[in-house]
Amino acid sequence: MIEINWMTYLMIILASYRFTHLIVFDKITEFIRKPFLRKKSIKDSYGHTETKDVPTSKFGYLLNCYWCAGVWSALFMALGYLYIPEIALPIIFIFSIAGAQAILETFVGVGVKLVDYLKRN
Repeated sequence: MIEINWMTYLMIILASYRFTHLIVFDKITEFIRKPFLRKKSIKDSYGHTETKDVPTSKFGYLLNCYWCAGVWSALFMALGYLYIPEIALPIIFIFSIAGAQAILETFVGVGVKLVDYLKRN
């Protein structure tokens, strides 16, 4: 059985988190998702119309679903680490730093917005 220390495990988790976010949400990878999505207008009970991106295939659903992409991202990072660590480790290292930074920025951003809101009121 392969043993992974807690720091490596945490790095794989953070790298997987950031890679998933890159695939599903980031503007820079929109060109990958776009061919597999179509715009659909949805009208609610109040008559408001909202346009959503709807997957056109199972692959489109995979690229648009955070939970689905997360499983494949975790698999990609873990297998990369286990079978080609000399290539995967630098990638995991960079994505784990970016993932931790994204999580920290979320908390800092919320705190800054709260402080701004409280100053106004």
